[in-house]
Amino acid sequence: MDLVPALEQPLKKVLGPPTAKVMAEHLGLHTVGDLLHHYPRRYEERGQLTHLADLPMDEHVTVVAQVADARLHTFASTKAPRGKGQRLEVTITDGSGRLQLVFFGNGVHKPHKELLPGTRAMFAGKVSVFNRRLQLAHPAYELLRGDAEETVETWAGALIPIYPATAKLESWKIGKAVQTVLPSVQEAVDPLPDSLREGRGLVSLPEALLKIHRPHTKADIEDARSRLKWDEAFVLQVALARRRRADAQLPAVARKPQPNGLLAAFDDRLPFTLTEGQQKVSKEIFDDLATEHPMHRLLQGEVGSGKTMVALRAMLAVVDAGGQAAMLAPTEVLAQQHHRSIVEMMGELAEGGMLGGADQATKVVLLTGSMGAAARRQALLDLVTGEAGIVIGTHALIEDKVQFHDLGLVVVDEQHRFGVEQRDALRGKGKQPPHLLVMTATPIPRTVAMTVFGDLETSVLDQLPAGRSPIASHVVPAADKPHFLARAWERVREEVENGHQAYVVCPRIGDEEDDPKKAGKKKSPEDEADKRPPLAVLDVADQLAKGPLQGLGVEVLHGRMAPDDKDAVMRRFAAGETDVLVATTVIEVGVNVPNATAMVIMDADRFGVSQLHQLRGRVGRGSAPGLCLLVTDMPEASAARQRLNAVASTLDGFELSRIDLEQRREGDVLGQAQSGARSSLRVLAVIEDEEIIAEAREEAARLVATDPELTQLPGLRTALDALLDEEREQYLEKG
Repeated sequence: MDLVPALEQPLKKVLGPPTAKVMAEHLGLHTVGDLLHHYPRRYEERGQLTHLADLPMDEHVTVVAQVADARLHTFASTKAPRGKGQRLEVTITDGSGRLQLVFFGNGVHKPHKELLPGTRAMFAGKVSVFNRRLQLAHPAYELLRGDAEETVETWAGALIPIYPATAKLESWKIGKAVQTVLPSVQEAVDPLPDSLREGRGLVSLPEALLKIHRPHTKADIEDARSRLKWDEAFVLQVALARRRRADAQLPAVARKPQPNGLLAAFDDRLPFTLTEGQQKVSKEIFDDLATEHPMHRLLQGEVGSGKTMVALRAMLAVVDAGGQAAMLAPTEVLAQQHHRSIVEMMGELAEGGMLGGADQATKVVLLTGSMGAAARRQALLDLVTGEAGIVIGTHALIEDKVQFHDLGLVVVDEQHRFGVEQRDALRGKGKQPPHLLVMTATPIPRTVAMTVFGDLETSVLDQLPAGRSPIASHVVPAADKPHFLARAWERVREEVENGHQAYVVCPRIGDEEDDPKKAGKKKSPEDEADKRPPLAVLDVADQLAKGPLQGLGVEVLHGRMAPDDKDAVMRRFAAGETDVLVATTVIEVGVNVPNATAMVIMDADRFGVSQLHQLRGRVGRGSAPGLCLLVTDMPEASAARQRLNAVASTLDGFELSRIDLEQRREGDVLGQAQSGARSSLRVLAVIEDEEIIAEAREEAARLVATDPELTQLPGLRTALDALLDEEREQYLEKG
């Protein structure tokens, strides 16, 4: 591997151990190269200063401003009883607003001498509120002195980079560290092929790094960003293209259904015809299954678009061809539900080896962690002998004891709930790599599919099956309009009186001890008022049963109940014996009770956009229209309310997923399935840079087809090694 010595140098050697330690611990920066790729978050022009009027509460900020006045007060306190306590109050301004700085005790002497009216400086600290005014207490600051020969104009026009910083390391200290290592940029080896760079008019990597850290003009910043976005998109897409190529080389057993086998018998039993979308996606899957290398396909479909039916037909095709299929579900409730509905849909075809079973029938077994020993032994036996063609289970499927006769297809439901390790462990149970079908009901924008799941081919189901009803969604502002909430409970009673059922969803269970980590933290009075604990299932169920829903059958369901109790509650609800189910998000995925028509989501602002969309998909599954009420105490102008308004305004999951992503920003696209605070994407934004990602994908595919080992491009190999450090390398390996 071609090392880039200057950029590989540990920061310890260049900046000294204390600074290097803070950078490693708080910013994840270890080498000169890491620091050069820690780009400024924004730039301040000294002439146009930070908008003090828009400062966010409780965040660590860096502002550039001018001292308007400074006053030293003395006061009496326990430490200084004779009125010797000192407090320095400095007011700074940037033209848009004013901000108070306070310094106490011995900390007042230096700023009292230095922060004179008219002085300009950068200030960094955490924004808090005192006496209803924003303030920074004991901020760190750096005076901005123009050099003697510098004119006021050039001084005011210079761009000051503001870096993502921490309380332990202010932005200007990071800037000084960058200044120290900046000469090394000349040794940066360019990962982009010359032809690509020249063809698109991009600047070289050393020039881009210089311009992003020390721009003279806004055009410099633009040049640097367009170039660095291409780096990120292209290196990532090359990694994914190599992954797809490697997958295509793996052997797999082709699985073609028999002309009059199990699949044909199942299709004959169906009381309805498949939607066009289901037929099209099924054809894509069957074509993949018929090839001799493993299918890697992502099936994304709207809530209720019939993905389970498509997956079941794929599993039946594999059983027809002599193999076995496993479906991995994220929760026991969901595994049991899938098992029940698949056995119902298959009827006698699921009774292989039993009296009354059809000739082509197979066995469908359930395997979960909480099963009794005897049932579990029987299930394991059915798998190893091949008696069971289909198994549906939770993580219990992954354990070492579980062995298959001939595993041909793995279906993973709700991809975002599974770590890659789990998918990988299940795939390792086939004699040859099994085919893989990953399903998600959280629609994923096209560009995210190209980046996060870039090694999977994508199929989309966007039609709803006939007989599905529309869902009306409304925001209920409980704090502003309490009578709206009273009306919500009346609506629930009306649904029940009409023979239907309802869900009430809460963010918390309510029997938990308060988290000791959180309990230790002192909260400010604003926090206390602002952040009451989220509403809890047990409390809400109790209040409803005694109050607005008195006389109705109310039951609770949450993740900490014993599995048998959960199953019993779900069965009673499915059978229509319970009117209202008060639950946590355990009902988010896959729960199917067509008679449930109403859902009230309490503290809806505490849930993410795609989670609300998932939850809402539990109603309107029958012929009666669905109703979803999003209850919140948040004020009308808040971002949380805008998010809820967006959810109420559309049933299009793809539209919502874009909104969700714009608000959340991407997690580490290669890291654990999109969570993770530090993104491997520093300048590339998955939604805004859709075109760059699509073009980079094409370029990467072309390059990998002609030079899979990248022999001509040592710089690209180095960049890949840096991107695919150990953890991510494994992540892609496991795909």
